[in-house]
Amino acid sequence: MPEIILMNDPRVAGIPVRERDEPLVDLRELPYLRVDTRLADPAGAYALLREGAAARLARAAHLLPEGLRLLAIEGYRPLVLQQQYFDRYQAELRAAHPDWPEPYLRTQASRSLSPPEIGPHVAGAAVDLTLCTASGTELDLGTPVNASPEESDGACYTDAPGISPTARANRRVLSAALTTAGFANYPTEWWHWSYGDRYWALSTGAATALYGPADTYVACREE
Repeated sequence: MPEIILMNDPRVAGIPVRERDEPLVDLRELPYLRVDTRLADPAGAYALLREGAAARLARAAHLLPEGLRLLAIEGYRPLVLQQQYFDRYQAELRAAHPDWPEPYLRTQASRSLSPPEIGPHVAGAAVDLTLCTASGTELDLGTPVNASPEESDGACYTDAPGISPTARANRRVLSAALTTAGFANYPTEWWHWSYGDRYWALSTGAATALYGPADTYVACREE
């Protein structure tokens, strides 16, 4: 596999943000898209995405072959939740590898979770998703959504070798639709796609990110 730039790389944090001030919209209102409830929260944050990203997600849904749907698992993630996820994963790695120095530990944690201060989900710019049939049956993409490198033996990487031909083909279908619609993938997670965040900007060569932390827009939406 080619070199992968991880979320904790200084080049990601160094991308400036020129905030577009777009609201968060509810993915449950989009056609040709199903929203799974496995990570649902009482406020419905999991089903939210910035307006520009949501529009591109709708376009990607229309690009899929007949009979297939995008199945969104999680979009916007509040900063406090991202911090909890990151701290918990770091603690698991620290317990398994007590000899790892803290900087290396942070790097390893960043394979699966973004440092909270630059998180694409925190910006409302990223969505974790997979493919399903029109009736909601999930397709085989090689691993469950959110499988860590440890539990999947690295098969969670988008270009991981060794997955089945069916899973590889399904990943290509997912990638073709989302890339055409303007999204960028985080290569350690086949299910993670974003538009407008710092990692997207670095991946696509954009001069600036379009979205910073979305907490302000949640507050406005709930008023």
